[in-house]
Amino acid sequence: MNATHRPRLARLTPLPLAVLVLTACAQSGDVRERAGADAGSGSGAAAVLSDWSDDAPGAMRHIRAADIPAPAMGMDPEGSVAGNVEVVAPLAGTLPKVPAGFSAEVFASGFKQPRTLRAAPNGDIFLAESGAGRVLVFRKGQGGTATPEVFATGLDRPYGIAFVPATSPTHVYVAAADQVVRYPYRSGEPKAAGPAEVIIAGIPTKRHWTRDLAVSADGERLFLSVGSASNLGAAGMPAMTPAQIRVHEATDGLGAAWGEEKDRGVVRVFDRDGKRVQNYATGLRNCSGMAVQPGTGNLWCVVNERDHLGPNVTPDFMVRIEEGSFHGWPWFYLDGREDPARAGQRPDLAGKVTAPDVLFQAHSSALSVAFHDGRGFPADYRGDAFVALHGSHSRPDITGYKVVRVPMSNGRPSGAYEDFMTGFVLDNGRVWGRPAGVAVDSEGALLVSDDANGTIFRVTHGGRPAR
Repeated sequence: MNATHRPRLARLTPLPLAVLVLTACAQSGDVRERAGADAGSGSGAAAVLSDWSDDAPGAMRHIRAADIPAPAMGMDPEGSVAGNVEVVAPLAGTLPKVPAGFSAEVFASGFKQPRTLRAAPNGDIFLAESGAGRVLVFRKGQGGTATPEVFATGLDRPYGIAFVPATSPTHVYVAAADQVVRYPYRSGEPKAAGPAEVIIAGIPTKRHWTRDLAVSADGERLFLSVGSASNLGAAGMPAMTPAQIRVHEATDGLGAAWGEEKDRGVVRVFDRDGKRVQNYATGLRNCSGMAVQPGTGNLWCVVNERDHLGPNVTPDFMVRIEEGSFHGWPWFYLDGREDPARAGQRPDLAGKVTAPDVLFQAHSSALSVAFHDGRGFPADYRGDAFVALHGSHSRPDITGYKVVRVPMSNGRPSGAYEDFMTGFVLDNGRVWGRPAGVAVDSEGALLVSDDANGTIFRVTHGGRPAR
């Protein structure tokens, strides 16, 4: 992050239109996929699995299970293969690329690891500034160079934020790495109306620490995502007999892990007071982002899948979560394929894996999801989801580092996704931004947090900044 990188930034030119797909018309929503992308091998599969160099606003991918190759064998399931992507400071005035008819501006900057963004019912915007251990509030109607106020502080990597009750909240719930707390809240007040009350304590913090929150459609229950303590639970799950597993699953859920992974790799559910906490869905290695879909009340997760099976295995994904659903981790992945490191260990789970609804390129690191209500954007965006892909590290040719749109029809995705905000990647070793959080404000603009350079962007439609 120093000025020595800037001359190289200035010499870069915009990427060409993606070659893997025909583009989607941003104004009309004319979504067209590359022919042959449904092939299980050959040019179609190679196209949808290509790297960052094919990214551009409007470019669309539809990855299918048949496109995913066999896993690389002989890899250490717990070993590290992290790459060396360097985060550099952007050249002054640099903005991400968005589709024609849209424009992006800097909404606010100067933050330490800004992650989850949530819109309060009154229109204020809450930000989990994870690296600073605090929650900030932007008052409704602030434009560029917005200045926040501190709502709460002293938290261990705050992430998830929820308002309860949803329409006239009396409390703001915050999920930190180690606990869930709630603060008394008066609508429109930028500071908590009282001290934190611990609702769930003692959440283990090893490895994955992003704890998101969502509220059920009836407002009576809250969902909490808790990622795994490892890549595959190889070292922290002692052997159990089939009888012991049956007893364990009777309380913890189908396919639930144990040992140091107990109550991890799951979505949990609890009432407003933190009573009756239990697993709601299992087999989710790291559900970093959740959202309840307006209209349907369905709960959706975006999931970081496992590493060390190869550059294209296994895809991150978006999936509808149902009570009691099992999503494979650590035993199976994708459409029920057995993980080679767990081969033969849980044959009883074969055929019981809930397959993902949308597959993202492997290791894209899907962090957050938000549904758009249609205000301020073209009509065909109504009901669609936006997902922040934080960016890869476990593959030689990087992926992610962008925000994508997931078109929905009658509340369900087709499986395709479209690049919406790109341009953060300079080359295969350098990036100037990493999208982390997404939210829709009261005017229908899309807010995107970049935790690499501590910036929040605001995207509006109409060819000009909102203010």
